[in-house]
Amino acid sequence: MLKERVKALLEEAFEEYSSLFLIDMTIKGNNEIVVIIDGDEGVTVQDCINVSRKVEHNLDREEEDFSLEVMSAGATEPLVNQRQYKKNEGRDLEVKLQDGSKITGQLTNVADDTVTLAWKERVPKEVGKGKVTVEREEVVAYDAIKQAKVKIKF
Repeated sequence: MLKERVKALLEEAFEEYSSLFLIDMTIKGNNEIVVIIDGDEGVTVQDCINVSRKVEHNLDREEEDFSLEVMSAGATEPLVNQRQYKKNEGRDLEVKLQDGSKITGQLTNVADDTVTLAWKERVPKEVGKGKVTVEREEVVAYDAIKQAKVKIKF
């Protein structure tokens, strides 16, 4: 009952704040509600407050006691929503594929069912000794991605 009510309130919040979207929502046994959100332009503290108020002010503590925590998706968390890929276009990703292989490259294009990664690689020369740098590009379907994370640069 509580889960459906919270989901409905979150949907209302995301209609009002259309640049935000839900990443995850869990309700633990002691009615501890944890909501993780992200946004097309990132998430501010005010965004978290707005979503929290939209939910909290429409639930009755007299009816059911609860705690509510609204937070943004962490920078090191895997991408789980297609909108997150679009938001991170131009950044470096580390992508683990379903077949166990790994690709690290710049996210250059986000389409409806695929993403394109580009990177530079050193390969042996065709003739003679030494190596040459070549540019590689691969189009990857979303369903082939097991996990994708943004590589943070310092």
